[in-house]
Amino acid sequence: PQGPSSAANSPATPKSAADLLAAPTAEDLGVWKPTREQVLACYNARLRDVAAPGLRAMLCGINPSLYSVAVGHHFGRPGNRFWPALHGGHITPRLWSPFEDQHLPLLGYGITNLVWRATARADELAADEYRRGRRTLARKLQRWRPRVLAILGITAYREAFEVRGPVAVGPQPRTIARTPIYVLPNPSGLNAHYQLDDLAHAYGAFKRWCDEQVDR
Repeated sequence: PQGPSSAANSPATPKSAADLLAAPTAEDLGVWKPTREQVLACYNARLRDVAAPGLRAMLCGINPSLYSVAVGHHFGRPGNRFWPALHGGHITPRLWSPFEDQHLPLLGYGITNLVWRATARADELAADEYRRGRRTLARKLQRWRPRVLAILGITAYREAFEVRGPVAVGPQPRTIARTPIYVLPNPSGLNAHYQLDDLAHAYGAFKRWCDEQVDR
């Protein structure tokens, strides 16, 4: 489901990272809030990836939320900590709205998910969905060729790659489709191990790692 369009009032499409410094208004972005019925109608629906060839990093969530699919933007629910974590980690130049997600490739980043279908909670997914998602993800990486894959969540990484040993946030010894893997903390509010300042620190460390390892 999609809400009202504000295309007639939208600002010009950004063409470079410099165009993203000024914050657009909610009206410019067409921000809207779905009804409960619109959200529930999104069970098992898809959310398009944000991608482009040769990105610095592809950020990979577990699966889309119902709310994100309803509004058509990744990590779309108000209060989601993903966008504040990106800003706190100096990945975006200011705090972005989820309704700006399509511009992330201008900064060298994209967004995809391990499992395509939307659910209310990640624990509604079966273990084999993670394994199938890994195979689909490999095909995406072969197509888009980002320089690194960042998986948002230790549990997601464990499930998808069937890892049984200890896993820490940071670069991993495994690769997928010849793409290095970096594990970031899950920005979900359910992740009580990380407060927002902790997330910002972890995402900032990832950016610095990319500065040193990916861009050299």
